[in-house]
Amino acid sequence: MSHSFLLTLGSLHDIHEGVAWVMVMGNGMAGAWALAAHRVAVLRGRSLWWFIALVQLSIVAQVSIGVGLVAGQGIDPPQFHLFYGFVAFITVGIVYSYRQSMRAHRYLLYGFASLFLMGLGIRAMLVGAG
Repeated sequence: MSHSFLLTLGSLHDIHEGVAWVMVMGNGMAGAWALAAHRVAVLRGRSLWWFIALVQLSIVAQVSIGVGLVAGQGIDPPQFHLFYGFVAFITVGIVYSYRQSMRAHRYLLYGFASLFLMGLGIRAMLVGAG
């Protein structure tokens, strides 16, 4: 194995770990913000939706990097680590599909979904570390 290959493997794994923290912390903040916005109108606005979009895109990035590690680098993570990543990815799609039908309660939808996503990220990190 070449030295550059090992650096790439380490770097990709480090990026995966870093994006996991962004995903967990970001979704926690987005969830708290959206739930607060449900009660306090001044917290509502375009910046909330941009932030939610950003942290949900971090899930797409996280899953993509994870797939790259498994498929391209031959890493074999615990099955539940993969499960939590898959559920998080699917949850983003489900929440997005309900955005119109839950329009009156969209702050609650995105608030609780973001906290759920944070929890999935925490579980994936704990299972992946063990």
